[in-house]
Parts: sequence; structure tokens; C-alpha cells
Amino acid sequence: MKIKSFTFALVSVAALGLLAFTTPAPVSFTVDSKSSTLVWKGKKVTGEHTGTVQVSAGELTVDGKTIKKGSFEIDLTTITNTDLTDKGYNEKLVGHLKSDDFFGVAKFPKASFVVGSVTAKSGNEYTVNGKLTIKGKTNEIEFPATILVEGKQVTASAKIVVDRAKYDIRYGSKSFFDNLGDKVIYDDFELDLKLVATAQ
Repeated sequence: MKIKSFTFALVSVAALGLLAFTTPAPVSFTVDSKSSTLVWKGKKVTGEHTGTVQVSAGELTVDGKTIKKGSFEIDLTTITNTDLTDKGYNEKLVGHLKSDDFFGVAKFPKASFVVGSVTAKSGNEYTVNGKLTIKGKTNEIEFPATILVEGKQVTASAKIVVDRAKYDIRYGSKSFFDNLGDKVIYDDFELDLKLVATAQ
């Protein structure tokens, strides 16, 4: 009986030891499209325009406090402008952005980003590397982000600069046309992203 008791005690201690050193399995988080926001800003010689576009879907895999992989989609059919108060001019700009001159939404309704790596810098600050696809063209991109993993929610905020010339968005670009004068629209546009995801 003593041998059995001793053996049982050893097994119990071993089991507890294994539990203590077991690493929690990675957790999947689904992007909340209603809570996530994406604000765009485009600049030209004579001014700038801003607007919004919806993050439509996405998923993140989190191991502890670190994002291991993930992706999200942007619904380009939802592009809006927020700085033009005249309805006619507003609709004209949005229509132009959706046309083949810019994003070609009829043929390419979605843009997407796939996480390649997330590297810790300090505190909640990280460097995110991945592949951005717009108009069927994919390029690697890197940007700083603030990421918070709190219980069943992940919040990621980032300001991303995109070179539209790499995605064949040609209208008003000095990369494709000469002698544009004050009609130049700069190649770089900005995306102010807030991504919210919840555990499944």
C-alpha cells in the first residue's frame, strides 16, 4: 500500500509539473467590423482630401500577448469623403476614387493585408510587416503599431503610409506622367487604422 501511495504521489507531482509548464494554445480573434475604423488621407499640390472606408472582415491568432498571424479585408465599395460639404462635389470625388483611374472598385472591390511578422519594440509598441494587396497587386509593407491584448479583445492602432504607384494607381502621379504642374496628386496616401478583434 505504501508503494502504491508513493507511486501515486509521484504521478500526481509529475502531472502538476506538466500542467505548470504547459503553454496555453494560441487563441483566434475575429475582427469586429463595426468597431474597427479606417480613415484615409490623400494629398495634392493644391490641398488634401480625407474620408473613410470599412474594414469588412479579418482574423488574428494571438499567442499570449503576441500576434502570430492574421489578416483583414477592406471593402473599397464603402469609400466615403468627409471633407467636401457640397453633395455634388462629394459624390463626384467618391465616384472618381472608385473608377479605374484610382481603385477600380468594379473589378477589385476588396483590398487585403496579411500579417507576415509582428516584432516587439517596447511596451505595447510593435513593428508590423506584411503584404498589402490593392487592385490585384501585392507588395510588402512595414509600419509601427500599438497593440493591446486585454482578455478577449485585441486593439491595434497604426498609421500606414502607402505608395499608390506600386499598385498601378496612376491618375495625377508624377511616377507615370510628366508636366502635371499643380495637378499633381502625391503618390503616398495615409491610412489611420484602428482594428478591434474579439476572441471566438
